[in-house]
Amino acid sequence: MKLKPILILVSVILIGWFIYDTLSIPGVDDLKGDFKEVAMYRNENNTGPIIRIYAVTVDDTRWEEMQAYGEFMPHTKYGNTKVYFFLKNSPAPNEVTPGDSNFEARFREFAVAKYEKDAMGQVSFVQYPFR
Repeated sequence: MKLKPILILVSVILIGWFIYDTLSIPGVDDLKGDFKEVAMYRNENNTGPIIRIYAVTVDDTRWEEMQAYGEFMPHTKYGNTKVYFFLKNSPAPNEVTPGDSNFEARFREFAVAKYEKDAMGQVSFVQYPFR
């Protein structure tokens, strides 16, 4: 009957390990740069390609952190995800829309980077996309 306490101990250790592992998964909050989503668009189409567009402010031009942020954003197979980055103290759009131009032209000069994951899963990251 010594088996029962051992099983309980192993179960407690495993459950503790699962909880720790789940809570220690890296995410957007672990990135440096004070990222703040200021605008977001997602089409209502759940049967076809899902289009997601984000405008995000960041405190500095940390390119690796911006690309990592883009990787954390949701992406659906055959969908498209775009993230436009703007410096915190510069103008940024409060609305993004689908199409060729995703926000008002007056904000283009303030975009410091653009992350995009297309329908085939290809990733592009462009610094100063409108210059």
